Amino acid sequence: MSASNRRRAHARTPFVNRLLIRSTPFVRAAKRLLKRSPNAADGLLATLELLSVDPFHQKLKTHKLKGTLEGSLACSVGYDLRIIFEFVQHEGVEAILLQTVGTHDEVY
Repeated sequence: MSASNRRRAHARTPFVNRLLIRSTPFVRAAKRLLKRSPNAADGLLATLELLSVDPFHQKLKTHKLKGTLEGSLACSVGYDLRIIFEFVQHEGVEAILLQTVGTHDEVY
């Protein structure tokens, strides 16, 4: 499925809960982030819930990435926090693979 078709599919069915798959680098980065900034936990959880329901919600500011991260997307957790992810197939269903989380400078 092309990226434009995928986006149209999401626009038609925004309220489908997608499985969030946490990669090992995402888990490590999230632990580092929460150790450094414990107050970021609520924002991170709220963003993950919204990402699961509607990955292109206006609040997330989801956008495609270029360069070495081409094929991935990023969304905003807060002012300077980003989640890098991509759409994958998991057991025949579209899921979201969480690649990493961190500040703008850490993830790009």
